[in-house]
Amino acid sequence: MALRIRGNTHHWRFHRLGGFDQVRIETGEDIRHLPELDQKLWAALSCPARGVEFDEHTLALLDTDGDGRIRVPEVLAAFDWACRVLQDPGDLLKGGAELPLAAINPATDEGRRVLMAARRILENLGKPAAAVITAEDTADTSRIFASTRFNGDGVVPPTSTDDPGLGRVIGDIMACVGSTPDRSGTEGISKTLSERFFEEARAYADWWAAAEADAANILPLGEKTAAAMQAFEVVRAKIDDYFTRTRLVAYDARAVTPLNPAEADYTAIAPKVLSNATEAVAAFPVARIEADRDLPLLETVNPAWTAALTRFREAVVVPFFGGLDKLGETRWQDIRGRLEAHANWLGRKRGTVVEPLGIERVREVLADGSEARIADLIAQDTALEGVADAIESVDRLVHYYRDLHILLGNFVSLRDFYTPGKKAIFQAGTLYLDGRSCELCIHVADVAAHSALAGLSRTYLAYCDCRRRGGDERMTIVAAFTGGDADNLMTGRNGVFYDRKGRDWDATIVKVIEHPISVSQAFWAPYKRVARMVSEQIEKFAGSRDKAVETGAAQGIADVSAKAEAGKAAPAAPFDIAKFAGIFAAIGLAIGAIGTALAAVVTGFLGLGWWQMPLALAGLMLAISGPSMLLAYLKLRQRNLGPLLDANGWAVNTLARINIPFGATLTATATLPPGAERTLRDPFAEKKRPWRLYLFLVVLLAALGILWQQGYIPRWWEKLGVHWPVAGQQAVPAPGGDARPAPTP
Repeated sequence: MALRIRGNTHHWRFHRLGGFDQVRIETGEDIRHLPELDQKLWAALSCPARGVEFDEHTLALLDTDGDGRIRVPEVLAAFDWACRVLQDPGDLLKGGAELPLAAINPATDEGRRVLMAARRILENLGKPAAAVITAEDTADTSRIFASTRFNGDGVVPPTSTDDPGLGRVIGDIMACVGSTPDRSGTEGISKTLSERFFEEARAYADWWAAAEADAANILPLGEKTAAAMQAFEVVRAKIDDYFTRTRLVAYDARAVTPLNPAEADYTAIAPKVLSNATEAVAAFPVARIEADRDLPLLETVNPAWTAALTRFREAVVVPFFGGLDKLGETRWQDIRGRLEAHANWLGRKRGTVVEPLGIERVREVLADGSEARIADLIAQDTALEGVADAIESVDRLVHYYRDLHILLGNFVSLRDFYTPGKKAIFQAGTLYLDGRSCELCIHVADVAAHSALAGLSRTYLAYCDCRRRGGDERMTIVAAFTGGDADNLMTGRNGVFYDRKGRDWDATIVKVIEHPISVSQAFWAPYKRVARMVSEQIEKFAGSRDKAVETGAAQGIADVSAKAEAGKAAPAAPFDIAKFAGIFAAIGLAIGAIGTALAAVVTGFLGLGWWQMPLALAGLMLAISGPSMLLAYLKLRQRNLGPLLDANGWAVNTLARINIPFGATLTATATLPPGAERTLRDPFAEKKRPWRLYLFLVVLLAALGILWQQGYIPRWWEKLGVHWPVAGQQAVPAPGGDARPAPTP
């Protein structure tokens, strides 16, 4: 069917498929004019970017806003870009894994850049003469850029320069301010990292320059001032504490006892394993407290502070005052004053990130022009940004060339779903269960959420938990059963699911949504329900009688035991002949009623003509199965794919029916192969019992007796030309010698 949309210059063609009109995309012009196609005629308006059988990388390229959904504008943008880059948009319908370089359009700026980038990729991969490029060629950017100095990402590793000295500077920068990987995966520095490093280096150099300008105050010990300051800071608080305590004892002699460790303090640590690192020992004063006592530096000091005081003496005391063994408070205050300017200078420290290099290395890097040369390297790399972006465009084009045609048959239309031998992207695989194979299987993330909407599809659904054997992989699917019956479909049944990659999973039904499966199932449903009801009633009756017998037997035994213990013997109850006769009378009435009803049915049936009997049987079966079949037929005509996909995040834009003929193709039942031989002799078949024959003969004889008693059989024989004598009649010869019964006067 051809249809021209008003207001469009393009001639669209549609075909009826799945109960609705689906657009046919068959030429490059159809693709080029796709934006003109009214969205109301699209099969879907959006689909999830996950949980479908479609290349994940291509989906990521299509999902430009990263919201996890593919929408119509994104699909149109992809086709529009591909049409501008390719010479013939019709090539997108081929879906080839290899993109010919000749298919790229060099007449447009974008196409020319992509073509140059494709050739650059092949050259970097060692295939300069190749005429095609594949997704495998563009998949690993580290291989593409492995042998190139610049790749257009603005990141330069140490190997990007032939100058070892400059490469060392780049390594120093990476050690101080960090690094970032480039397109090849190699760590390097960017413009931002380089600028930060040199800014920190200049700040560090200026900070040192300020110290050198006032070296007498800030660096009283020259290069050794820093080490002296470190040793001073370690003991500073402890020595201040010591001289404060000695002044207190000088102020009041009574303070000497409480300001020194008490006997209880030593008693508390006595049971412990002591060392110079014991916190309780380090908490004691650095030396014994006495009034106006100098601080000993070598002997009679707290063992926990011996090492620190030794370093302080060698790094500070000896350079300032010579080899003193004791330090008075006056000289201590002098040391504090001499190092105060250095402490203030340390407080103004800048450029700490480059401090590990040392001031000499920092000044060397700042003086040799490394900053300008690194900036030039980064500029050279950035200049190739367009080429590198074009390389990414090659990857995009290769994937679009291979995969976009699939969207035409699963998004713009649902052609793949309704085409025999193909699978739609939402079909996860095939479920084998209960002698059937189900082709319509869909991934499900949340069974409860999915089933709330999927039930509106009017399709018999079975949700299955799938586990990969030998691993911890798990997933959930929902399978649509559109053939066979539902007698053996129940929660807990096991099957095997084969995904689109051919891997097998153990599948277990966890939930069932019941709807009619087929008209044939509906035909037998009433009889199965009656049989099931009769079976259940018989089981209930048998169970109740068994329980009654068991209860009665137990009660009887208990009564007998009780009477025996009491020494009483109750006389047996006399046989009640009236009650026994009443029971048999009731049974006789029931049998008579059943026989009368049976006789009436058989009489009515046998009263029909031979051609009316099959019609009567068909009418009876139609009366029983007709309503069930009609209801099933109406529901089967309402089966709809939309709710199944909408429950998974799709936006299906049409009424995609699963009618009875198409549904039959989605579920295949077990059949013997053509030409197969089958033997009907089963050594394990149940043996036939003659009681069934006896029961049939008894019922037949009873029916014949009732019919004879009512006079039906003689009348039937008369119609057939055979006359039977009746009581009160005398046979008279008939013309021709036949004897006929004489009429009774």
